[in-house]
Amino acid sequence: MFGWLAPDIGAGLLRHLPKPLARQVLEDMSRNATLMLLGQFDVEERQQHLALLDETLRRELQALMEYPDDSAGRLMDSRVGVFRPGMTVAQALERLRGSKLQDRHSVFVIDDDNRLSARVAIHDLAIADLDQTLHAISEPASVVVQATAPRDEVVGLLEKSRLPNIPVVDLDGRLVGVVRYATLVKALEEEASGALQTMVGASKDERALSKVSFAVRKRQPWLQVNLITAFLAAAVVGLFEDTIAQVTALAVLLPVVAGQSGNAGAQALAVTMRGLALREITVRHWLAVTVKEVNVGLINGLAIAVTCGIGVLIWSGSLGLVLVIATSMVLAMISAGFAGAVVPIALKRLGQDPAQSSSIILTTVTDIAGFFSFLGIATLLMGML
Repeated sequence: MFGWLAPDIGAGLLRHLPKPLARQVLEDMSRNATLMLLGQFDVEERQQHLALLDETLRRELQALMEYPDDSAGRLMDSRVGVFRPGMTVAQALERLRGSKLQDRHSVFVIDDDNRLSARVAIHDLAIADLDQTLHAISEPASVVVQATAPRDEVVGLLEKSRLPNIPVVDLDGRLVGVVRYATLVKALEEEASGALQTMVGASKDERALSKVSFAVRKRQPWLQVNLITAFLAAAVVGLFEDTIAQVTALAVLLPVVAGQSGNAGAQALAVTMRGLALREITVRHWLAVTVKEVNVGLINGLAIAVTCGIGVLIWSGSLGLVLVIATSMVLAMISAGFAGAVVPIALKRLGQDPAQSSSIILTTVTDIAGFFSFLGIATLLMGML
């Protein structure tokens, strides 16, 4: 029965049930219906109801409620009022007055399967005849977004539609919440500043007027890590000191290989991290993602090797140098694709934050791979240089 009720009505009834009966209701409902029902409660009350369930079901529901970062599900307010199309304006107004819903601009109409079907603007509801049905004054809910949709998609829809809010639906089209314009703007401001600082090794909690001691404590560890990785890359170059001394052109071309492999790795890293964040992939997809990025690195490496080889031939006139940089470019790009896929997945598996750690590890891997392949091949082909 609860699965057929509007979620806010069902939540109101659930509050008054004895705990054993409430537990039975939650266990018997479909997972989607349970999630919609629990979404009507605040955090504390939701946890109280989850505590009634056995551990396996509780963990499953908690995992389903953890929407990806930067997704519509993370930005939405799940406490949204829903109404049936056959309700009269008088009934709808009475429900609104007696509720604590935050819908100041519109209310949403759902069908018998709890799927979103229409929306009614508050000002239309206020001036309509009391005996009119919501169906008569509603308009189709043509602008909706999936709960797993990235934030960029939500921003685009809000800018295009000029609506004050956008309903969020699950894969079956059932209403699970609403993203409000003010909430989105606030989240964008906070995330933009936090991401900018995290990318350069500063804490997203640091502010312009934070204490010096706090800033040093947050920044120093990453500066030390960067120093260690820089020494590792320098050590690889040091292994081939004699080779560079004999062919000084290698020192000129060394940054080219490292730079290209670094860019290729950053591309693979960005795509993989986005997939993890939006749950397009999980840790178990590591092999498929790695194979894809290695193949991309191979094809891109071959294309870049041709272009780079032509440039080096014109610049140096040495076929040996062309062979060295072309071969090393392909190997470095393959290594970069491999690292860009594996590093964030491995960090995720180890419980670390890929956004903060991946770039440093990736830079180390791409630098070492690029330097070693370029200088190693140059050493092997020294007779041709």
